[in-house]
Amino acid sequence: MLLSIILLPLACLPPRFAHAVELLDGEMQLHGFIMQGLVNTSDNNFFGQSHNRISSDFREFGVNASWRLKPELQLSAELLSHRAGGTDDGRLRLDYGLIDWTVHTSESGRSGVRLGRLKAAYGLYNTTRDVPFTRPSIILPQSIYFERTRNLTVSADGGEIYLERYGDGALLSASFALGRPQADTSAAKIALVGLAANGHLESDPTPDFHLLYETDGGKYRLGFTAARLKLHYHPGPGDNLQAGTFELRPLVFSAQYNDENWSLTGEYARRNTVINNFGPAFYNGHAAGESYYLQGTYRITPRWEALLRYDVFYADRNDRHGQTFSAATRWPGYLRFAKDWTTGIRYDVTSSFMLRAEIHRINGTGFLPVQDNPNPFAMQQRWNLYLLLASYRF
Repeated sequence: MLLSIILLPLACLPPRFAHAVELLDGEMQLHGFIMQGLVNTSDNNFFGQSHNRISSDFREFGVNASWRLKPELQLSAELLSHRAGGTDDGRLRLDYGLIDWTVHTSESGRSGVRLGRLKAAYGLYNTTRDVPFTRPSIILPQSIYFERTRNLTVSADGGEIYLERYGDGALLSASFALGRPQADTSAAKIALVGLAANGHLESDPTPDFHLLYETDGGKYRLGFTAARLKLHYHPGPGDNLQAGTFELRPLVFSAQYNDENWSLTGEYARRNTVINNFGPAFYNGHAAGESYYLQGTYRITPRWEALLRYDVFYADRNDRHGQTFSAATRWPGYLRFAKDWTTGIRYDVTSSFMLRAEIHRINGTGFLPVQDNPNPFAMQQRWNLYLLLASYRF
C-alpha cells in the first residue's frame, strides 16, 4: 500500500535510463529531478502531520542548467521547489544562480571566482543536499544539516574565491565566500524566535571558509568548515521581543573513507551561539553546541545499499540534557538534544530511478520544527520516524 502511494506521482515517467539534455552543441546542459517522500511517526510531527498518520508533505522538484560561454567562463542556475511540512511551502525559487570564472588553470590546479547566489560550502554534503541521489540517506544527519533552518544555510548572495591543487593522486581544494544568506523568510524566523514573533530578520555578510583534502582517488577525504553567521531581529508592532541578535560560529570537521563496497563517514561540529538583547520574554545567553555522527554504508550489490548511522545533537554541551534550560524556562529539557539511530536501504531500479526506506529511533526533539509541533509540552521525548522515498532524475 505505502509503496503504491509513493510511486503514484512518478508513474508517468519514462522507464528508460535518462540523460542530461544537451543544447548548443553540448555547451549547455539541463538536468532535473523529482522526489516524493512519505513520512510516519509514532509521536511528534516531522515534515507535516505525521503522528500516527502518513504525511506526503515531503517532495522536491528541481531543474538546473549550466552554460559554458567560454572555456574559462560558465553560468549555472537551479530552480527548486521544496515542500517540507510547515517549514517550506514548495514555492518555486532560485536555489542558486552564479557565474564561475576560472582565472588560472594548469596541470597542477586551477583558481577562480564565483559571483551570484552561491551554494554554501558546509561539511561534506551541503552543496549537493538538494539532489536526492547525492545524499547518503533520505534526510541528512540532523545534528549537522538541520532541515528546520535549511533555507538559512543552503545558499547566500555574494562572492567566492576558490583554489584547487592536484598532485600524486591527491586533491586539495579551498574556498572563501562572503555573502548574505536567505534570512528574511518565515521558516528562518520561526525556527529562531518562535511562532508568536511578528518582526523580521536581517543578516550581516557571512564569511565561510571551506577546506577539503582527498587522496588515493577519493578513498580518503578530510574536510574543515568555519563560518560566522550574525542575524539581527527587528520587532514588529506589539511584539513581545526586543531588538536582539543571534551570532553563530560553527566549526565542522569531516572525515570519510571509501572502499570498493563500503564507506565510513564521520563529522563533528562545535557551534558557539550568542543570543543577546531579546528581553525577558526570550532565552538569552551563550551556548556551546556540539554535534556529531558516525555513518556506514555498504553496497550489497550494484543496485542495493544499506545504511547505519548514529547521530547526536546537543544545543549546549555544558547542559547536554537541557536541565539548566528547563529550570530557566519551564520548558522540557528534551527540546535541547536529540540522539538518532538510523537504519536504511536504497534500491536503484535504474540509473535514474531510486527507491529508499529508513527507520529512525530517536531520543530527544532537538531538531524538530516548531511549525509542525507548536506545543512543546505535547511532544514525546522518545519517538520513531519512518520514511519512504522515490526519486527520478535526468
